[in-house]
Amino acid sequence: MTAPADPEAARIRSYLVSVAARLPLIELVEKVRHDCLPLGEAAALVPPERFAERPGPGAWSAAETWAHILDMNEQGAAAIEAILDGAAPPARAIDDALRHAPADLPGGPACYERYRRRREQLLARVAAARGDEHLDRTIRHPMFGDLSWREWLLFMRVHDLDHLRQLQAIAAALGGGRQP
Repeated sequence: MTAPADPEAARIRSYLVSVAARLPLIELVEKVRHDCLPLGEAAALVPPERFAERPGPGAWSAAETWAHILDMNEQGAAAIEAILDGAAPPARAIDDALRHAPADLPGGPACYERYRRRREQLLARVAAARGDEHLDRTIRHPMFGDLSWREWLLFMRVHDLDHLRQLQAIAAALGGGRQP
């Protein structure tokens, strides 16, 4: 894989590769688990009656943001679990695009609970691994290129933190929370 042309993408990729290689597996699992806990607090910031409301033109609603977080959580977990099970990862890049939120998507706290259950299932599976299996099998990210499952797990943390800030900004714009 050639380095990303964008300096910011190259910086993030370098972080993913170096930290995923450096941390013992249990520390990597705990880092991902711990650093994403604030999503639980952010889930309750947007008033339920404004969950599907966009805070401005071209902005995502909290519902759309959660739909995206849940979709990426599921896609990433499924890809990592497939690799750990010795199967081929998805042939295509995991899609990081916005998907419109289903009309029946529950509010933020219910979305967080769904996210948390799936994430814990993945983290339990990863914690049971040796940590060095199938690192040659990669998952393609549209901006960061091919990532091993360990790198992708750490990317899931970066992705969640990015959308955490987005949820906080949505809440602040809609009068339901504070911006960092």
